[in-house]
Amino acid sequence: MFGRCTVQGAVLRGAEAIPVDVEVAVTQGLPGFSIVGMPDAAVQEAKDRVRVALRAAGYAMPDDRVLVNLAPSSLRKTGSGFDYAIAVGLLVATGQIDPELARESLYVGELSLDGGVRPVAGILAYALCARDLGLAISCSVDADDFVALDGLRQRGVSSLKDLREPNFWPIGSMVDIELEPQPDFREVSGNEVAKRAMQIAAAGSHGVLMMGPPGSGKTMLASRLPSILPPLTEEEALEVALIHSIAGESTAEALARRRPFRAPHHSATGPGLIGGGSPVRPGEISLAHLGVAFFDELAEFKMSVLQQLRQPLEQGFVSISRADGCVVFPSRFMFVAASNPCPCGYFGDPEHECKCSAKQITDYQNRIGGPLMDRIDMHIDVARVPPKDVLSHEGGISSEELREGVMAGREYASWREAVDEGKGARSSTQRVIASCKLEEADERFFEKMARANHMSGRAIVRTLSVARTIADIAQRKSVNKADLCEAIGLRIRDGVGR
Repeated sequence: MFGRCTVQGAVLRGAEAIPVDVEVAVTQGLPGFSIVGMPDAAVQEAKDRVRVALRAAGYAMPDDRVLVNLAPSSLRKTGSGFDYAIAVGLLVATGQIDPELARESLYVGELSLDGGVRPVAGILAYALCARDLGLAISCSVDADDFVALDGLRQRGVSSLKDLREPNFWPIGSMVDIELEPQPDFREVSGNEVAKRAMQIAAAGSHGVLMMGPPGSGKTMLASRLPSILPPLTEEEALEVALIHSIAGESTAEALARRRPFRAPHHSATGPGLIGGGSPVRPGEISLAHLGVAFFDELAEFKMSVLQQLRQPLEQGFVSISRADGCVVFPSRFMFVAASNPCPCGYFGDPEHECKCSAKQITDYQNRIGGPLMDRIDMHIDVARVPPKDVLSHEGGISSEELREGVMAGREYASWREAVDEGKGARSSTQRVIASCKLEEADERFFEKMARANHMSGRAIVRTLSVARTIADIAQRKSVNKADLCEAIGLRIRDGVGR
């Protein structure tokens, strides 16, 4: 039963699947089963799973020497997704199934001991890889996060027994899952100023930090932000679904065009937020890509963890360095955070006395760190709502009304940027300043305010960016003094966060 066969597999590397040739050779020599090509422990364990699964499915396991080479050998191979490809290669090499099967598909899946084929995380990345190679994708029919891609053939199986006929099935999908309705801003009593800030943030994808006492509605406001964001485009939905598929999480919301909302706990570690582990897994900020990452109780996060957010906030991606290379995940997200102003939470609350000393208050707010604060566009105070407003049956402004302003602002900004595109390339800073089209008097006013509030260069540009968004919502070509005043008011809060 000697023979050789090469089957197409793949390995996850960051936000993509890299093709891997699974070369199987059955040769003379002492009986044995070896896997080479930088496999990790999970890949090495495939020897036992494949051996038992083949026999359980009614196939013969050769008594000769079996060697599996995963090429290129310089690439680290991780996970249990090679089981299926190794089994197919072994069956073709020993003449037990049609050799054409090895040439037509990319195989990925984990084997159970009864010969069943199980789904693995990242099936969407494998599907994209198969399409790019001009191959069909063959995996478990139970791969719920699979997306039917144009030009991609599907060959789902439930067991190795299906390869005898061969007998293939459509691969499962979650597109028909019914999602819960999103919470509405109408349910939030009062806080109209904060709602206006959320509208501006959604229109311009700005970061927001809300400070206020417990029970002031910070979490309610943040959790309703996705309800006023525009739906994902088809391309964006696929991009978001890809990251969630790699992480082994549901892709249902992404396929329904909903933007992700992630709310990591303040005990989260650096790898949990940024990404990492072995194999490297996307973190919370990558899972929030093109959506919202909400950091509740921001001051309770470890300062060392928070400072790792600075580079992704600026560049829109996460770069994780490892000994065998660099892994990149996209992370363009809206940074939304909430914090109490002091350890007891009642500093500045007219109805509750704060029991913290001045040093405790300063130390607590400084835990966030000046460099991170400088990268957050808007810093707003959120006050507790009077009981009368809470008990009132009259709802405030709704998500639908706020979304109208968001969509109008985004559409106007797209038109304005398209018009200005032909006027020469500029850096992002120059582009923001030029887009405001400030009159000389307004420019002098803003310069005076920036100097008085000790704004850094980054703070100046971010404040102008907020002012530009305010003007876009009002569909004005230039930023006026009222826009500047509102933007400055959303940036400066009692001297904190400059």
